[in-house]
Amino acid sequence: MKVLFTHGYFLHEDLKEQKIMKPYPPLGILYLSAWLEKNGLANEVFDTTFSTKPDLKNYLLENRPKLVGIYTNLMTKLNVLEIVKFVRVELENSWVVIGGPDVTHNLEGYLGSGADFAVIGEGEQTMLEISLAAENLNRSADENFFLKNFGHISGLAFQLSDGSVHKNSSREKMKSLDDLPQPNRAKIHLQKYLDAWKKAHGQNAVSVSTQRGCPYTCKWCSTAVYGQSYRRRDPAAVVDEIENLQKNYVFDLIWFVDDVFTVSHRWVREFHDELKKRGVKIDFECITRADRLNLEVLEILKSAGCFRVWIGAESGSQKIIDAMDRRVDVGQVREMIRAARRAEIQAGTFIMLGYPGETEADIFETVEHLKLSNPDLFTITIAYPIKGTGLYQEVENQLIESENWENRTDRDLDFPRTFSKKYYDFAVRWTVNSVHFHKQKLLGKQFSRNGLKFLAKSWAARAGMIFSKMT
Repeated sequence: MKVLFTHGYFLHEDLKEQKIMKPYPPLGILYLSAWLEKNGLANEVFDTTFSTKPDLKNYLLENRPKLVGIYTNLMTKLNVLEIVKFVRVELENSWVVIGGPDVTHNLEGYLGSGADFAVIGEGEQTMLEISLAAENLNRSADENFFLKNFGHISGLAFQLSDGSVHKNSSREKMKSLDDLPQPNRAKIHLQKYLDAWKKAHGQNAVSVSTQRGCPYTCKWCSTAVYGQSYRRRDPAAVVDEIENLQKNYVFDLIWFVDDVFTVSHRWVREFHDELKKRGVKIDFECITRADRLNLEVLEILKSAGCFRVWIGAESGSQKIIDAMDRRVDVGQVREMIRAARRAEIQAGTFIMLGYPGETEADIFETVEHLKLSNPDLFTITIAYPIKGTGLYQEVENQLIESENWENRTDRDLDFPRTFSKKYYDFAVRWTVNSVHFHKQKLLGKQFSRNGLKFLAKSWAARAGMIFSKMT
């Protein structure tokens, strides 16, 4: 039985990421690989990050795996569809299994493009059962072939002979994440990631997952894989993984990929205590929410090795935060950003412009919020509706689709906003430069070269906002 896992992200195609140069390994398929190995099924991983499509296609032709498991998301969808079609044409005896956050609400599209199976939700047990069922099977023209041989597998969808999509029963989520082995990093060249980081930043990082699911209800966020749940690995198991990483690799930082790292204060304390008990020293960054932080938790994070915490805000307008169903107070967000910095932890935050109902006054509030909270770092995105989210449901009847499903991702979807696309391009520039000028002002450097540069750019962007409203 030949099982191959891959994905469709190619760093050389991503000019923006080449500038940022902070690539992370595909943890999802490394967990799948480890799970199959734990259950006695050998498999390989073709990591596309530092590779090319021709290299992947040549590998497929040379090895002709029976099962090709492909992870897909918004960024990789178009490449994944190309890979699926290649396998369908060139490897007629291979089965293609698609999984990932973009699959759940786009079953017809992926299965109609040539994928044999779509995994809905958590993939480890479903992929194992597909592999076991397919082990001694060959394709058949029998119109009931898939239903007879794969109809018992929960969390799986496939096409019937009439072209309709059949969904099996839902997959129950794994009760204990401690049943999972550590991700199979030996299957990839992790050193390539570490070297890329080191060359670009002087420091490198590895990614670690401690939890699955998110119990919160933010309307723009997709919960297609793990659902609105909260499951956590035992702190001792996480420290085991960290020790294993330190034994096998030389790295500087850890990035915890969890949605809300401090959702459980008890878990954070136990994790801290386990690190101290074993004498394990780390530097890490994580994401959280202001309502899951307080001064005591910040102190614990600092002692555990946290050098940066990302605190979600999305907007400085309480009206927009409430519209997003964020369930957090903007004043609390500001205070926790400031408190993190007082605790000598860098504070980052996320901002989203262009949400339905947002006015210019809301954007002004957001800029003021960033000035008052003064985070060390912030990122800005323009809101876009991901299928299956509350935001998508709100604007579904107003969506503007410039391309067919096969040729675009949900990032390309648009809806009637308060202002034009050009306006938001200027609004992002105005926000960035206004906040950076304010930072220079706090340092008494508003008349420095950088200070004047940020001031001039903010004025120019503000003029662009005004002009775009008139045209």
